[in-house]
Amino acid sequence: MDEVSILLVDDEQAILHMLRTVLLKEQFLDIDTVTTGEEAIAACEKKTYHCIVLDVMLPGRSGLEICPFLRQMTDAPILFLTAKTTDYDKLTGFAVGGDDYVVKPFNPLEVVARIKSLLRRYLPRQTEAEQLPQEGIYDFGRFQVIEPAGELRVEGQPVSCPALVYQLLLYFCKHPNRIFTKSELYERVWGSEAISDDNTVMVHIHRIRERIEADPSNPELLVNVRGLGYKLIQSDTGPGR
Repeated sequence: MDEVSILLVDDEQAILHMLRTVLLKEQFLDIDTVTTGEEAIAACEKKTYHCIVLDVMLPGRSGLEICPFLRQMTDAPILFLTAKTTDYDKLTGFAVGGDDYVVKPFNPLEVVARIKSLLRRYLPRQTEAEQLPQEGIYDFGRFQVIEPAGELRVEGQPVSCPALVYQLLLYFCKHPNRIFTKSELYERVWGSEAISDDNTVMVHIHRIRERIEADPSNPELLVNVRGLGYKLIQSDTGPGR
């Protein structure tokens, strides 16, 4: 189980210690622990997890509040820990992106059993995505976008990418060397029904550059063509598919 990464999110150190101890005994060797929602988001921005155990009642933003943000970065199963037992609370957890829940107080062995159950469903999907044929892979040398797996890799390493940032980058990858205005990008990525917002496009372009450029302040891949718009440069030595 040493290839499986698990993130535990709870503000009670005793619970984190208990779960970590039991998981280690079950040969889950890559376990990270954090105590706030903000720390959980930061952890998922830096690392790919295969399962997240998320307490609902956290200081600051609750687990229910941060779950949608985590969902923008990962499709790993999320197991809620909750002291709330009403059907409404459980349905809310599913609605914001959770996959399962355990009610406090709980037996740690039940949490481990549910984690294993979630992983049995998640890991085969991930493996299948990794083994998909080369169609839908866009290679730009420094970075690759693997559409079937919904993944961005930079210099061979997976990089977390929120959903709309990824969708905008994927659109550029499918149309390399083509100039788009901000309004065109907004319409085609956010949808024709949306209200155009130039600043939104610029913010997402900045987030793309933070991920794919060696020097985001001096972009060489996703460039601004003055007075015309933006384009993603595809060189002859780095063809996309």
